[in-house]
Amino acid sequence: MSEKTPDDIFKLAKDEDIEYVDVRFCDLPGTMQHFTIPIYVFDENVFEDGLAFDGSSIRGFQSIHESDMLLLPDPETATVDPFRAAKTLNVNFFVHDPFTLELYSRDPRNVARKAENYLVSSGIADTAYFGPEAEFYIFDSVRFDSSINESFYKVDATSGWWNTGKESEADGSPNLGYKVRPKGGYFPIAPTDHYVDLRDEILTHLTNAGFLLEKGHHEVGSGGQAEINYKFNTLLHAADDHQMYKYIVKQTARQAGKTVTFMPKPLFGDNGSGMHCHQSLWKDGVPLMYDDEGYAGLSDTARHYIGGLLYHA
Repeated sequence: MSEKTPDDIFKLAKDEDIEYVDVRFCDLPGTMQHFTIPIYVFDENVFEDGLAFDGSSIRGFQSIHESDMLLLPDPETATVDPFRAAKTLNVNFFVHDPFTLELYSRDPRNVARKAENYLVSSGIADTAYFGPEAEFYIFDSVRFDSSINESFYKVDATSGWWNTGKESEADGSPNLGYKVRPKGGYFPIAPTDHYVDLRDEILTHLTNAGFLLEKGHHEVGSGGQAEINYKFNTLLHAADDHQMYKYIVKQTARQAGKTVTFMPKPLFGDNGSGMHCHQSLWKDGVPLMYDDEGYAGLSDTARHYIGGLLYHA
């Protein structure tokens, strides 16, 4: 995503007739949190003085007797929300200590930025790229419960092979077949691919949000498994991209009357959803993990990098 300044954000808000700003930050387990402010509150003072919130109510942050925390905006993350009824600008914020104004050690976005700075200071590389590929399932319905007398979950998708014997679909229309057989969902065209239009809509929203897309397709799993790939980025930007990616995928599906899950194994006996992550180190524009004389084309740096991942996993 392109770099933006506060003035760029104010201009964007004016050009787009923005009414509200959605203030977003990440909790310690990695879930985005938010609250909304009117656009007239979002001025230069927000970039200098920040916005206060109760850190004791956020998982993994503060105890109740030292709950005050501060948020300062990251202008590079501003995007127009395609789903809100009112024109809304989504902006990610960094978490700060309200007294010292230092960045908060438990803010995942700050952790990512510190890791990038540490890499540069180490002299090993000046850039690290990350490209996560998160698969997901598109379901028509989800039910689950756990109480004193029962515990269950049930998911359903029109395209699932287990629905071949039903007289009608979930919406009451006739069962027209074209179900995806177990582990047979990789790349079939419509009508077997039930979700191509939904994925196209997701791709459109991602493009409008600044993503550089590579492809979208049905994945191996029956019952609506899918994958969408977009271009890698530096660590903090890649993490922000991933959060926005999941938001857009889930919201687009919900507006279409579907529900999406990124959980690793929603269906027994069929493919789970993975999130492998492409990684590379660069210095002065040169890739450090490649060596045409090394085993499998890998440099010593690449092998040591892999060893570090295995050691710290």
